[in-house]
Amino acid sequence: MKIIVIGGGAAGFFAAISAAQHHPQSQVILLEKSSKLLAKVKISGGGRCNVTHACFDRKTLLTNYPRGQKILRQALAQWMPQDTVQWFEKRGVPIKTEQDGRMFPTSDDSQSIIDCLIKTARQLNIEILTQHEVTSLNKLANGAFSLEIKHKDTQTADQVIITTGGSPKLRGFDWLAPMDLGIVPPVPSLFTFNLPRENITQLPGIAVPKVQVKIPGTKLQEEGSLLVTHWGISAFAVLRLSAWGARILHDLDYKNPVIVNWLPDINEETLRNQVIDYQQTLKNRQIPNRNPFALPNRLWEFFLRRWQIPAQKKWSELSKKERNRMINGLTNDTYQIEGKTTFKDEFVTCGGISLDEIDAKTMASKKHPGLYFAGEVLDIDGLTGGFNFQAAWATGYVAGKLAYSA
Repeated sequence: MKIIVIGGGAAGFFAAISAAQHHPQSQVILLEKSSKLLAKVKISGGGRCNVTHACFDRKTLLTNYPRGQKILRQALAQWMPQDTVQWFEKRGVPIKTEQDGRMFPTSDDSQSIIDCLIKTARQLNIEILTQHEVTSLNKLANGAFSLEIKHKDTQTADQVIITTGGSPKLRGFDWLAPMDLGIVPPVPSLFTFNLPRENITQLPGIAVPKVQVKIPGTKLQEEGSLLVTHWGISAFAVLRLSAWGARILHDLDYKNPVIVNWLPDINEETLRNQVIDYQQTLKNRQIPNRNPFALPNRLWEFFLRRWQIPAQKKWSELSKKERNRMINGLTNDTYQIEGKTTFKDEFVTCGGISLDEIDAKTMASKKHPGLYFAGEVLDIDGLTGGFNFQAAWATGYVAGKLAYSA
């Protein structure tokens, strides 16, 4: 039995390793179109590789996937984050958990993960071929598959596992046209918001641990940290919003308002009473010098200019209009998005092979026996924090384990 895995990323290596471990009599070949293996693993987590997330309850874990929860429910039943951690640690790569739940190799070096995967693949006699770009996949009359490879000889395989990752354009799936598969048009997910016309970008590095961000006119709303950058806003709240709203934001052409509530734990009525109280308790203090909301001082000073509150004004001198501008600015601060930026060069897509095409229990094509899929080539994507890698390990494991049984 000959199994070919197409794609040398996280899902591809795990699928190949799983196939070789579960079916040691099979010949397993991994094809990568470029000269580099595990390129995304290399850059993830700022070069540290966010291997998975310390969320060990399947139901809770699934809430971190905007798309693909149904199919991942089956895959994660077979391979959870604790399985990922045990797998790497058993092979000499200890994993640590950070305060926010993200998990990294204790070396803080993604090369530890890369070396482990390549070493394991070689120990299992998996043939790894780089610069092998598959340009067409066809089903033969005998049930096998024919793979046309750019500038190389055509290969045949009894089983094929496709793990080519996300594609930014629909044409990236053209090579699969002979398979007549349903494909959900890809759009970006996990990105930051560009605010080129907003003065807040003059405060790069300002971070607030908890805000609420929402897109007016939609149901999109998320809470979490926010970071001001020289191009716009980023961090967890924005990334979550971009993931859950990937298609909506694409349809808006990334040109829409975003509303920031800088004090999400205080409702507007309570905030109004607090401000009125501050006008008494802080009455002789100048407003710029007494920031009662625990916001970064540079941000507070920016807000006062934005709200047109003079620098020399005391709390007792705050007019009703100025008070209203302050309350509205703290809870309903609106900025104009004009474009997006990929988060730390870690490209993630919403879209890919339609999950209607896939048997959730096996990751097999319903239409073509012997054809399997794993990783981001599917219409599956997770939030930032190790969730996309966990989906890659899980779907890759299942596809490799069950490929021989088709």
